[in-house]
Amino acid sequence: MIHIQDWTNPGRHGPGAAPRRPGGGRRTRRSGAARSARGAPGEAHGPRRSVRRRRARPWRRRARRSHTPRTPMRIALSQLTTGPDPARNLAAVRERTRRAADAGARLVVFPEATMASFGTRLAPLAEPLDGPWAEEVRRIAAEASVTVVAGMFTPAADGKVTNTLLATGPGVEAAYDKIHLFDAFGFTESATVAAGSKVVTVLVDGVRVGLATCYDVRFPELFRAHADAGCALTVLPASWGAGPGKREQWELLVRARALDATLWVAAVGQADPAASGLPVPPKAPTGIGHSALVAPDGTVRARLDEAPGLLIAEVDPAEVESVRRQIPVLANRRL
Repeated sequence: MIHIQDWTNPGRHGPGAAPRRPGGGRRTRRSGAARSARGAPGEAHGPRRSVRRRRARPWRRRARRSHTPRTPMRIALSQLTTGPDPARNLAAVRERTRRAADAGARLVVFPEATMASFGTRLAPLAEPLDGPWAEEVRRIAAEASVTVVAGMFTPAADGKVTNTLLATGPGVEAAYDKIHLFDAFGFTESATVAAGSKVVTVLVDGVRVGLATCYDVRFPELFRAHADAGCALTVLPASWGAGPGKREQWELLVRARALDATLWVAAVGQADPAASGLPVPPKAPTGIGHSALVAPDGTVRARLDEAPGLLIAEVDPAEVESVRRQIPVLANRRL
C-alpha cells in the first residue's frame, strides 16, 4: 500500500495541522511563465538615466531574482523501491503520478535509478532520451498534466552510461546528467557511469527548479549555482547507500544545502528494500528512504520514514525571498 501524507501548507500550519483540500483536483490551466522553459524576455524599465552606477565588486555574485509566483506550488515526493525491470518500474511511475495528480500536485519527483535499481547491469538497460522508456514517462506526464522528474540511465561512450534525470511535462523538457559520481564508501560509480558537466534548471508553473542527484548533495557549489540561476527549489532524487551514520549524514546534508543556498530542497530517496521485505544487495546503494522537504531556513517541513510512501506538500516561493532578506548569505559571499 502507498500511504499518502498530505501536508499541503507546511510553512504555515506544520505537519500536525489539518490539511487543506486540494481545491477540486489538479489544475489544467497553466501560467504564462510555465509555457517557456527559458522564461520571458527582459522587460523595459523606462528611459535610461545618465547617472553612472557604482560597479559591483567582483566577488559579489548576486542570485538572480526569481520573479516567482506568490502562490505555493503543490509537489509530490514519491519514495519507492525499484527493481531490475524497467517496465515494472514504469508501471509504478504511472500509478504514483496519477495519484499525485489527483491530489493536486503540479510536480512529481521520483528517486534516482527509477528506471532500474543499482546492483543491476546498467549498460544493457540504458536507453537514449528518445527511447521507449523516456517516451512513456513523457506520455504519463502529459496525460496527468504534471511535470515528472525521474532517474534513468542513458548510453555513454566506452560502454558506460550516464546517470540521468529526465524532467518532462507540459512546457517542460530537460535532462540532467549527474555531475558528482559516488566513488566513496567502497563503491565506484565512475567505473560504469560517465559524469555530467552542466547545471540544469527547469521552469514549472513559474517556479524555477534546479536538478541534482544523490551524491551531488555533498557539493554545495551546485546548489548555490541553482540559486544564482533564480531557483526557489532544488529537487534531489537519490538512492542513498546504507551504513553506520549514513541516515544522519543524509538528513544533515539535505538541510545544510537548503541553508547554503536559501532555497527549498525536495530530497526524494529510494525506500529501504528491507522495509518491503525485499533482499538488500550487500554493496549497491539501493536506498534508505527518509525523503524530506526542507525549507530555505533549514527546517524540515515534511518527511517520510524508510518505507515506500507518497508525500504531498507545498513549496512557497515567497518564503525564499523572506529568508534571503533575513539571512543574505548569497549576497554576502566573498569567494
